[in-house]
Amino acid sequence: MEYNKRLYDSLLSIKKKYDELNGQLETTNVPANQLKDINRQLKHNKPIVDKFKEYQKLIDNAKQAESLLNETNDRELVEMAKMELENAKMALPRFESDLKVLLLPVDPNDDKNVIIEMRPAAGGDEASIFVADLFDTYKRYADKQNWKIKIFDISTNSHGYDYIFFNVRGDNVFSKMKFESGVHRVQRVPATESKGRVHTSTITVAVMPEFDEIDFKINPADIRTDVYRAGGAGGQHVNRTESAVRFTHIPTGVVVACSEGRSQIENRETAMKLLLSKIWEKLESDRANEISGLRKSQVGTGDRSEKIRTYNYPQNRITDHRIGFSLNKLDQVMQGNLDEVIDALTTDEQVRLMSQLTI
Repeated sequence: MEYNKRLYDSLLSIKKKYDELNGQLETTNVPANQLKDINRQLKHNKPIVDKFKEYQKLIDNAKQAESLLNETNDRELVEMAKMELENAKMALPRFESDLKVLLLPVDPNDDKNVIIEMRPAAGGDEASIFVADLFDTYKRYADKQNWKIKIFDISTNSHGYDYIFFNVRGDNVFSKMKFESGVHRVQRVPATESKGRVHTSTITVAVMPEFDEIDFKINPADIRTDVYRAGGAGGQHVNRTESAVRFTHIPTGVVVACSEGRSQIENRETAMKLLLSKIWEKLESDRANEISGLRKSQVGTGDRSEKIRTYNYPQNRITDHRIGFSLNKLDQVMQGNLDEVIDALTTDEQVRLMSQLTI
């Protein structure tokens, strides 16, 4: 029976490690930080192990059928064995292809919640309006995924948003939302345009995994903390006390602030999450620039020429320029139906990773 023995051996070693980790959970008192890592590994490897068990059973059945063909002359048993063997030969390529996809390298942050920052770039008022429009799209998409959104910080104007920070919590949020990072270009006739001319505007979206302090260690001595009196929404209690918090990470120069919460404790917790994610973003950007020397930071400058996606309203078309994917369903996408776009990006990523797989 012909099958991919290198693939089989790799999967067998993953299964053995999976069984060992399960054993650790059952027999020892595991420290909290180690427990989190074990559960993360088990969660990641469970689909691989489950699929491998099916693959293993298929191969075992095929081997038994081969043995039966060599050991019996019974006509009925021979026919059954031949059918079993033929079915296995037809199913094996599909199983091996599915298993290779499961074995593709995974972004370690894929299962994390995210913090998203959205800002207008080029285009004035129309860009501010589109920040609000795209945020509404993300809210609708989150609802369809059973994710929860919480706004951390927001600045509004008479047209839309000057900026908005929010987090999205749920299952495997980063694995899907990470594709939203970059410059989004919108082409449409603004409501204020009397001559019906199409205007082009851009906004920036930065998607960062949300870290806990247990995931991402920074030295408290490297953080300068400022507290101040919050203004705007929040009522008299917020305005009477110094509840707003600003953190500055001195080594990187990253600054974050939060004033949306009703207490300094709540704002400190939120600001720390923002700080950890922004430091990660900066370190990732610096690392990428060191490797390529050419790659720009996540959202670039916001210039109209730097874009990952275009939303063309007159033609009801959305185009993702990274993979050359277009869809004449912009109206549906803006209602939160992002799956086709995100699935196309995920498939492209898998194809690229598959080409580098040596098993």
